[in-house]
Amino acid sequence: MFLTPAQLAEPLQGHVIGDGNVRLTGLASADRARPGELTFAENASYFAAAELSQASAILVAGPFESSSKVIIRVADARVALARALPLFFPPEEFPNGIHPSAVIADSAWIAPTAHIGPHCVVGPRVRMGARSVLMGGNHIGADCQLGDDVCLFPNVVLYRKSKLGHRITIHGGTVIGSDGFGYVLDEMRHRKMLQLGDVVIHDDVEIGANVSIDRGMLGSTIIGHGTKIDNLVHIAHSVVVGRHCLILGQVGFAGSTTLGDYVVVASQSGVADHLKIGNQAVVGAKSGVMRDIPDGGRVLGIPAAPDRQAKRQMIALQQLPELLRRTRELEKQVQELSALCRAYDKSSSSSTSKLTATK
Repeated sequence: MFLTPAQLAEPLQGHVIGDGNVRLTGLASADRARPGELTFAENASYFAAAELSQASAILVAGPFESSSKVIIRVADARVALARALPLFFPPEEFPNGIHPSAVIADSAWIAPTAHIGPHCVVGPRVRMGARSVLMGGNHIGADCQLGDDVCLFPNVVLYRKSKLGHRITIHGGTVIGSDGFGYVLDEMRHRKMLQLGDVVIHDDVEIGANVSIDRGMLGSTIIGHGTKIDNLVHIAHSVVVGRHCLILGQVGFAGSTTLGDYVVVASQSGVADHLKIGNQAVVGAKSGVMRDIPDGGRVLGIPAAPDRQAKRQMIALQQLPELLRRTRELEKQVQELSALCRAYDKSSSSSTSKLTATK
């Protein structure tokens, strides 16, 4: 399979400078590109490396020119790269049908174009849309709904009543709809609060590996349209995540917290329960969020504070060893001065006594 720069220009919304009929067989970074491949450059230094590479064409933003390579000029090189990658490396295709080892409830409805791989279990009244894929080892609980073009990698589990929209990808080992962590102290023992809600995942969501999303206690845990969730994230019961959010690895949300749209939560952060995180808020890495964050707020640290304040505190903390050293020096100087003052006072008192005696 090959593509030409002219064929790439239309989907990438770019402009070709040079031979638009060169055969491009792949896409690679400048340091690994071979003849016949396309590379990309986001800035001048990247372009210089691309110019020295063996690549036949360069995907670039900005007024760069080359005498030896074809240029595909675009508005944003990284966006164009994201669009070009699936053209060179199309997603894996799965044949229609159900593997003989799969166990399918009689009341389940599976679209004729869906694929169900080996050792899958599909429970009663499940509905699975067109071109959706269960790769293998998946368990789909009763009353789950999967829209069109859903792809579940191996060992993804959906508990009962989970609802997935269209074009959703969930990577291996993730569990959707597990029990929320709800207990009440009753006669000196922890009594379980039944978790009777569900999980609703809207269209165009991608969820990483080994993520756990708990169902709501009575209502729904909701993941909004277009949100992307990294590996090893825990989302507790009744959390509502808005549209187009980015949740990075090893983040944890306590129950009933609400996120607005376009929120970014960086890795290894924790968010307490019943909070409201505003639209376009950003939580820095390793933060502990204990209070609501307004729209556009940027926080950092434990406990999380406005990022500028947190950075000043971090800088001050870095200066603490030097401050302690200077404090010890000042204390030593004060002690020396105090000793001199005491000696002077003693000498002055002795001289006054002798003078009085002489008189």
